[in-house]
Amino acid sequence: MSSTKIKRGKSPPRRTTHAPRKRKRVQTSRLNAVINALPISPQQLQRVANWTIGLCLVAIVGLAAHATGVTAKVHEEYAQAVGRAGFQVKKVEVVGADRIDRLKVYDIALAQKDRSMAAVDLEDVRHDLMQYGWIKDARVSRRLPDTLVVDIVERSPAAIWQHNNRLSLIDEKGVVLEPVSVATMPDLPLVIGPKANQRAQDLDRLLTEASSLKELLAGATWVGNRRWDLRFRSGETLSLPEGEREAKAALAKFAHMDGANRLLGRGILRFDMRDPSRFVLRLPHEGQVAPAKLDDARDAVDAVAAASSAEKG
Repeated sequence: MSSTKIKRGKSPPRRTTHAPRKRKRVQTSRLNAVINALPISPQQLQRVANWTIGLCLVAIVGLAAHATGVTAKVHEEYAQAVGRAGFQVKKVEVVGADRIDRLKVYDIALAQKDRSMAAVDLEDVRHDLMQYGWIKDARVSRRLPDTLVVDIVERSPAAIWQHNNRLSLIDEKGVVLEPVSVATMPDLPLVIGPKANQRAQDLDRLLTEASSLKELLAGATWVGNRRWDLRFRSGETLSLPEGEREAKAALAKFAHMDGANRLLGRGILRFDMRDPSRFVLRLPHEGQVAPAKLDDARDAVDAVAAASSAEKG
């Protein structure tokens, strides 16, 4: 029996892969290159990272406290502690009030449920004050230990608005200030009609084209939400056309004619300039004179003279 010799060969060498280590070294070297390229040192970069993480954690804790009501409870306890220490609203100082009812301001400023100086919401107080018609602007501040200071800018009355048998004071922008009675009406122009208060600024711009007539004006009616009828203290009414440009042109022409030839005060009831090509005069007892064209002031004078003659006849 022959013996068979088994040759033991060498086991194949294990394959080692160095690619991942090479990539890791490449990646690490690139990261180091980026860090070294930064204008700060690695130590400073580490501190920035630590601060960033810390701030993020603080923000997370703050959000959680706010969501669970902890922040509100802490603020409430703080406000109560301040109030117990004697810092409570006891007085209100009003600055800049002339026409306004001060008691109304006191009531608004002291309407806060919590009188602690720390708990008073100044923006809420200002918001409530701005709902009061007379107040154009307001600033609210604290004066320790127990005073709220309310600094007010008042609106100025510019006209009286008559609508639905009610009279109200309004400012130049048409904001309603307060109701007035016939007995307490100030000597201001009267605007009549729905939404006439909202057109007060338009009327003021219109009258700048005829400043000589502004002092003679007794009132104005906003007709059909499209045009003005002006009433003068001498009793006449001037009907203006629609459109701001057309109305300004007509009023400027009328002011020029009145300044040169005195149209007002001659007993005419109405001057009708709604049609730019015609100048219609309405007399008492429905009499009427209507020149076909109005080329210059002489036409108006002739028309007034004819109207006066017709009235006497």
